[in-house]
This record gives sequence, C-alpha cells and structure tokens, in this order.
Amino acid sequence: MEGIEHRRVEVNGIKMHIAEKGKEGPVVLFLHGFPELWYSWRHQIAALGSLGYRAVAPDLRGYGDTEAPSSISSYTGFHIVGDLVALIDLLGVDQVFLVAHDWGAIIGWYLCMFRPERIKAYVCLSVPFTRRNPKIRTVDGMRAAYGDDYYISRFQKLGADGTMEWSENQGACEIHYR
Repeated sequence: MEGIEHRRVEVNGIKMHIAEKGKEGPVVLFLHGFPELWYSWRHQIAALGSLGYRAVAPDLRGYGDTEAPSSISSYTGFHIVGDLVALIDLLGVDQVFLVAHDWGAIIGWYLCMFRPERIKAYVCLSVPFTRRNPKIRTVDGMRAAYGDDYYISRFQKLGADGTMEWSENQGACEIHYR
C-alpha cells in the first residue's frame, strides 16, 4: 500500500508489528485508538513518508499483529508506554513527533508525562488530557457520567462482544475504513 513497509520488532518483551514509510528524516509516531490498528493512519503514513518524514504506526500491545500477552496485568499504561519507549529506542532517535487518536491519545498523554524528553511535539486528536481521580476507578467515573449503556460500561461484562450485530453497523464501518 503506497510504499508502506511492515515488520515485527522486539520491544519490551513482545513482538510488535509496525507499518512505516521513509527511512530518513524526523520520526512521526502514530498511535491508533480502539478498536483500531495502524491502518487508521495509512493515508497519513503515505503522505508524510513522501514528504521526507519517517512515519511509523504500530499495532499497540494486544492489537492486530502485535503480540497479546495473556495476563490482563500486562496491559497497564506503564507497559504500553514502555513498549513505545523501546520502539523509539529501536528506531534510533531521541525524540519523535507524536500523533494519537482516541484511546491511543490517552497513552500519548502518559508517554508525554512519563517520558517528556522523548517527545518533540504532541498532536492529540479527540481526547483532551484529564487527570485521574485516585478515589474512583476510571471506568466507574465514566459509568457515573454516561450511564450503564456507555460502551465502556458494556465492555466490563462477559459476553459484551456479542452485543453488536455487524449488519447494523456495517455501513458505518465501510464509511470509516475506505
């Protein structure tokens, strides 16, 4: 697809799939949201790679062709930020331009907070920074604000994967993933 190359690299104890275009120039690191993959950034990778940037988009831990550790405790923000720091190291650069969307944007904020020296600039799409409340779990706060029908609340129950019928949502998927 438009000169985009794919490979799997070893980072932080897992094999991570990355899509990239451009070998030279400043690195632009793209982080996808939920439930997405590197593919969400395909047009941006192609465009920036053609303009002299090194555009890189991983499938984050547990997504797509990146390994999915079996233990739920392996999916903390610290683990995912660790994956990204290891990826930045592997790319051989000190800093990246970071672009992130949706749940990837939350990880982007964590990366900026925990390792600010690795970020040249951050472009956050659709998720502003919000401080965590140490007195309430994030999912409980979302449930209180948006109710039990909010999609995050539904994902807390076993069997939630069966609540969405493809036929009802097919049109939306086709619009967003052309």
